[in-house]
Amino acid sequence: MFNLSALLSYVLVSTFTPGPNNIMSMTNGTNFGYKKTLKFVLGATTGMALIMLLCGYLNLFLFELLPNIKLSMEVFSSAYIIYLAIKILKSNSNPNAINDYSINTFKSGMLMQFMNPKTILYGITVTSIFIIPYYKSSIILCLFAIFLSLVGFISMSCWTLFGALFQKILSRHRKLFNIVMASLLIYCALSVPDFKLLIHLFI
Repeated sequence: MFNLSALLSYVLVSTFTPGPNNIMSMTNGTNFGYKKTLKFVLGATTGMALIMLLCGYLNLFLFELLPNIKLSMEVFSSAYIIYLAIKILKSNSNPNAINDYSINTFKSGMLMQFMNPKTILYGITVTSIFIIPYYKSSIILCLFAIFLSLVGFISMSCWTLFGALFQKILSRHRKLFNIVMASLLIYCALSVPDFKLLIHLFI
């Protein structure tokens, strides 16, 4: 039987807790304000909707394929998140440098979803446990993808607004703020199980 309360609980916890999307949204909100960050949030929302839809349609196929591509996918995704963290750290030396990195665009927000392990694993989990066992209609899958991405939009908007509202305070401590945000992104990257295993092999 479809469990709506369990689905909502999982969705809220997964989307509102710190992750690459929320951290980048807050960082951009602090540096650019809410209105200018909206394009990044909309891009991330669009990417999330596509990921949710793909996970819904290809769920069984992904589960069969996942063991073979899991390591390479997680390492590549983690490396990309660390790359974003380095961009944020480098912006400390030049307040205008962050504009050159183009991390606050619709395109960067959307593409980030396809290299964000949290979004991909969230999509696989939520569709396999809460959706596919009960609904297989294309219309229903599309509606769920829209719903999940809208929740993601609300979450990222909240984090962006937080960054924008405290912009003056955070801007006075921009270097410290960027270090904290970059550290959180690196933590997200290093928390990926297979990436941690790979690091242990080289240390």
